[in-house]
Amino acid sequence: MSQPTSLERRLGDWLRARLPHAITELVMFTVKMGWAALFGGLLLIAMLATHTLWQDNWPIARYDALLAYALALQILFLIFRLETIGEAKVILLFHLTGTIMEIFKLHMGSWGYPGAGVIKIGGVPLFSGFMYASVGSFMARAIRLFDMRFAPYPPYWTSLLFASAIYLNFFTHHFGPDIRIGLFAASLILYARTRVWYRIGMWHWMPMPLAGLLSAFFLWIAENVGTATRIWLYKGQSAGELVSFAKMGSWYLLLYVSFVTVTLVQRDALQTDRFTPDRARP
Repeated sequence: MSQPTSLERRLGDWLRARLPHAITELVMFTVKMGWAALFGGLLLIAMLATHTLWQDNWPIARYDALLAYALALQILFLIFRLETIGEAKVILLFHLTGTIMEIFKLHMGSWGYPGAGVIKIGGVPLFSGFMYASVGSFMARAIRLFDMRFAPYPPYWTSLLFASAIYLNFFTHHFGPDIRIGLFAASLILYARTRVWYRIGMWHWMPMPLAGLLSAFFLWIAENVGTATRIWLYKGQSAGELVSFAKMGSWYLLLYVSFVTVTLVQRDALQTDRFTPDRARP
């Protein structure tokens, strides 16, 4: 398991030295979650800022400016070792798989990008790949920051098969049956016994499907920021109109695809047997 960077370690040590012991766990959990979501949070700030400030007559289009901003963030994350090279490679894979799905969904009319931009592929702003990458960045950083363990984890090949079925269903349901109900059931069958163990000062855990559901809810909130700032809009949606709660189901499933992608480089977090905190590495 990768260790926290020196910057992350100094931040944690500084907070622990100043926090009352009784509230240390709660405050540190909040701080670590915010630190893990740093990339996505900075993207959301940029969406809000450009929505308020950007003018159509400016020499660079808003989507292209957001792309330059996201690229700069990625470079800074690597320079300051907030992400490892291995994590960056997986995040690059998020760009590829996310952009492929974006092009297809745009072609099928599921959603659209109302703004202007020069750097597009198949009508999709290249910036959109960073929105998927921010999910991968959060997962990779959270696993490392919380020293997470997933146990007992099902055979890895089953998670690969499950993630592949989810990803394919996002395409094939346009032409055939939508099997997402079966995929929801499969997530419980595969992961009902799996606990997500995470460490702050002490070890804590929650069922993996619950962790997925909570994460989907927060992604739904972030998605509403994206549509409210007209980064993209679903078919028939107006800016400021809430995204359907049904989209939480899509995010819940997509999170499993994201998680399996991240574990391509963070397999040490997966344990097929039960996890015993007392025997964990200090």
